[in-house]
Amino acid sequence: MKVIHGWRDLESALKGASVALGEFDGVHRGHQRVIAAAAEAAANLRAPLGVISFEPHPRRWFQPSAEPFRLMSLSQQARVLEDLGADFFYVLNFDAEMANMSDEAFARDVLKAGLGARHVAAGFDVTFGKGRSGGPEPLARYGEAFDFGVSIAQQVGDDRAAKYSSSAVREALKAGRPDRAAEILGRPFAIEGVVIEGQKLGRKLGFPTANVFAGDYVRPRLGSYATRSRLADGRVIPGVSNFGVNPTTGLVEARLEVWLFDFDEVLYGQTLDTDLIAFLRPELKFDNLQALIDQVGRDADDARAILTPAL
Repeated sequence: MKVIHGWRDLESALKGASVALGEFDGVHRGHQRVIAAAAEAAANLRAPLGVISFEPHPRRWFQPSAEPFRLMSLSQQARVLEDLGADFFYVLNFDAEMANMSDEAFARDVLKAGLGARHVAAGFDVTFGKGRSGGPEPLARYGEAFDFGVSIAQQVGDDRAAKYSSSAVREALKAGRPDRAAEILGRPFAIEGVVIEGQKLGRKLGFPTANVFAGDYVRPRLGSYATRSRLADGRVIPGVSNFGVNPTTGLVEARLEVWLFDFDEVLYGQTLDTDLIAFLRPELKFDNLQALIDQVGRDADDARAILTPAL
């Protein structure tokens, strides 16, 4: 899959796709239906499959001081889209020009002239253009005017929610329900980041941890989780992790501290991608280090019991 930044002056080999239009933060099961509609049209047209997204996320552009909310990094998004069969991943810069572009101009200049889209698939609640003026009906009209096909995917949900959404994933994570988040996403929620040096207290206490800053990821409920982590070399290792601010040993910026079971290698500077599988307990402030050690030991036992059957 090719990751393409921008929409201007693209070579012909990178144009002419059937594209899925959206933000696709999380690439959840609702998003996957839109991408499947674009894939069906791509097969019928014998065209490449493309997916359009925006960077930064429009919400970050319009609300720069908003609390962290992202469900995935750009690299995570690219990997998931490649697994779904995308040939092109168009990452469009969301800037002042894009924010002020009318829905018609977006369809004419970006979708048709810039990307050369032969078909555009979108969700039933899609919006585009300044003031979110564009929607499914305008998109269909622009398709007729600018000669590209249009398909609108209907909502998808389950017995708990009529519509899968990125907002529902965030709510589940904040409530300490990574299992529900995984049901909506179709895979576990994962935090990816470069391992940094921490206080190194965990190693002294018998549970060395790999520390990853949370960055702009949505903040899951603070506490302990059963996790699985993918290393840069592809190995997947179970563990127990704390997402929090370390109230016992000294407050820090929110981060994920991962204890990989039966593992003793230096990971500083490497990228770790950690799935949150199950919430074990909320973050606590302990009276002393021994109480912390005892609780982490119990957390590790609980995590092993949850993770071992699936290994």
